[in-house]
Amino acid sequence: MDDYYQNGPLPTWIGWYLQHLPHWFHAATVAGTLALEIVLVWMLFLPRRWRIVCFFIVTPWQVGVILSANYTFLNYLVLAMGVLLLDDEFVVSVLPARWRHRLAPSRSTAITPSDETPFPPTDKRSEIRQLWSRSKLFASSAILVWIFYATTTELVWMFWQAPLPTFPVAALEPFRIANQYGLFAVMTRARYEIEFQGSADGQNWVAYPFRYKPQALNQPPRIYAPYQPRFDWNLWFASLGSWRDYPIVANTEVRLLSNDADVLALFARNPFQREPPRQIRVMLWQYWFTTMSQKQQTGLWWLREPLGLYAPTIERAPDGQIKIIEPSTVQSRE
Repeated sequence: MDDYYQNGPLPTWIGWYLQHLPHWFHAATVAGTLALEIVLVWMLFLPRRWRIVCFFIVTPWQVGVILSANYTFLNYLVLAMGVLLLDDEFVVSVLPARWRHRLAPSRSTAITPSDETPFPPTDKRSEIRQLWSRSKLFASSAILVWIFYATTTELVWMFWQAPLPTFPVAALEPFRIANQYGLFAVMTRARYEIEFQGSADGQNWVAYPFRYKPQALNQPPRIYAPYQPRFDWNLWFASLGSWRDYPIVANTEVRLLSNDADVLALFARNPFQREPPRQIRVMLWQYWFTTMSQKQQTGLWWLREPLGLYAPTIERAPDGQIKIIEPSTVQSRE
């Protein structure tokens, strides 16, 4: 957690300040996260008061994640589902007085025990409905147990290659509904950034500015969630691997050689508005948050150093053919 806030897909300026807190704070957040996701989560199945307490634990925790890291809409989904922990009685009790009489159930329309049918009909249709209801319950239970096994098995395999049956896991693989625990099963230990650069002469290179992901050293990381900038988000994943595994990088290079409007719309601006660049290259950088003292002295939020060419440098020949003029010089970091 000491480097967690700078190494996520799209950091925030609040995360910059949180990363500079003492180590005990980061250790405490790890312990709190494990306690919340392994122990406290079972409060969902406890009586009413426990569920309300769970809501007031989960909600501020998720708000903290939203402010310190851009995980798109994921944490907003947790917030929305967390509302289901509250019942009508609690919600009505915290509403303004002028709204309560509109939402509180009317005594005259409330169903009393005497209004209910004491003995349900026993005709053939009722028996079929009961059988159908039981069949749905059985099928749902079987599927949930299956998914639970597959997910738990993948979690165990992250730490120990236990000799567990693989067929239930493999059978669910095409449906993509069971996988390793969490969106980021293992957090990255360094931050890498891809940067597209163009040149009209092969000597002077100009960077294409991104809209969302870190690039300019003096610009603070911002908060975009729940919006997900897919282009910038996917480039973060690509920076951890090889350009061969992420065709989005090579395709972007080719499109930039022709000033493709759709691709240029993904960037903040086009540095080659008069005519397309002659060459395109993709640089890989390693980024770090500046320290408190460095920021006070320079005003910079980031430091960086070049690691080399992430992908081959390409050029469009006079006949329109695309050719490679310099190969990649960096290895995959996964």
